[in-house]
Amino acid sequence: MPGGRAAEERLDTMMATKIRSAFLAGIRGLALMIVSLTGSVILFTFTIVSIVLILIGVGLFTTPAVLTALRGYASQRRLLAAKWSDVRIPVPYRPMPTDLRGGFVGQVERCALMLKDPATWRDFLWLLVDMTVGSVSALLPAVLFLYPVESLVLAGGLWRVFADGGDAYWYGPVRVDSQGTSLFAVAFGLVIFHAGIRYNPALLRAHFKLTKSLLGPTPEMTLAQRVDHLTETRHDAVDTSAAELRRIERDLHDGAQARLVAMGMNLGTIEALVEKDPAQAKKLLAMARESSAEALSELRDLVRGIHPPVLAERGLGDAVRALALRLPIETEVTVDLPRRADAPVESAAYFAVSEVLTNAVKHSGADRIYADIHHADGMLRISVTDNGRGGAAAAPGSGLSGIERRLGTFDGILAVSSPAGGPTMVTMEIPCELF
Repeated sequence: MPGGRAAEERLDTMMATKIRSAFLAGIRGLALMIVSLTGSVILFTFTIVSIVLILIGVGLFTTPAVLTALRGYASQRRLLAAKWSDVRIPVPYRPMPTDLRGGFVGQVERCALMLKDPATWRDFLWLLVDMTVGSVSALLPAVLFLYPVESLVLAGGLWRVFADGGDAYWYGPVRVDSQGTSLFAVAFGLVIFHAGIRYNPALLRAHFKLTKSLLGPTPEMTLAQRVDHLTETRHDAVDTSAAELRRIERDLHDGAQARLVAMGMNLGTIEALVEKDPAQAKKLLAMARESSAEALSELRDLVRGIHPPVLAERGLGDAVRALALRLPIETEVTVDLPRRADAPVESAAYFAVSEVLTNAVKHSGADRIYADIHHADGMLRISVTDNGRGGAAAAPGSGLSGIERRLGTFDGILAVSSPAGGPTMVTMEIPCELF
């Protein structure tokens, strides 16, 4: 029957996928074991020697280099954990100051900062565990695939070599001294092989879980990083608010305020001319009316820059659509927001999108822009893509880095993909709930 055949094909595909995953886990485990017994041992030795050499001054120059290599080695293992077993291991290192002095004094400061970092000593402990327990746990998936091969070799006639020598050969719990017992060994090998198919991916994941317990941050380190992050974002928020206040004051002083002052002077002149020169008074009244209209328009623009009315009344999606209609480049906006986020989150997201769109119009050379706004897994996700020349980057001091700081106030993140030649995609995520 066609339905039964399709079911069998699906079952065969699933089994083939399972065997392939188990085989890959075995190969990867074997590779990890080799790396653990070489790279971890070498780095462990170099680290000990370099730290001891600090006593005679040589270690002040070698230790930062060795610890940097250790961090690179650990980061590579974090990458493999995420890629091979989907185990995410956060990086716990303290950021190095950017204003370290040069020369011998700067080298001493660098060495001291790296040695004072608790993550350094956890890396060192991980090396010790990785080259012992870690190498064994990495080897297990390979053993479950390689050990059954030995049973096949025994059944092929190798058992006779041991029997002729008068020695008893044990394959697991099976004493192999005849062709019959060698077949029992094959049966036991098939059991091990089946266990490998079933458990190899889990065993490899267990190895990376062990790695995470040492390379990942402790709760205290996570709390310290959180405090540092909140302190930094608080400073950024204060700086942003101060800059926004200065902008408002400048716009009021240079725009609406100047027009209102001019209108007041015109009204004073009109008052003096209304009886002597009515025609001139009418001209000045027209100018005053024009100044009042321009001042009102500038005040509306200023209010829109602080918090657009459409954002307050209709939400983020319609506010971005209204913003897109004012752009000189064709912009397509897709919104999937069943409810609204908190007003501060909407405001931050709106101005972030506004600045990204402005940057695209000014610098990308694109003729089409796509914006997608949706909410999933507790995250407000926004992506802005243009078909321009590419080359955008969130470099320090750039507009994108300012957006990143703005989002950081809400624990948001920004990612930029902009290869040379385009396209450019700017992705923003803000953790929030919709209400």
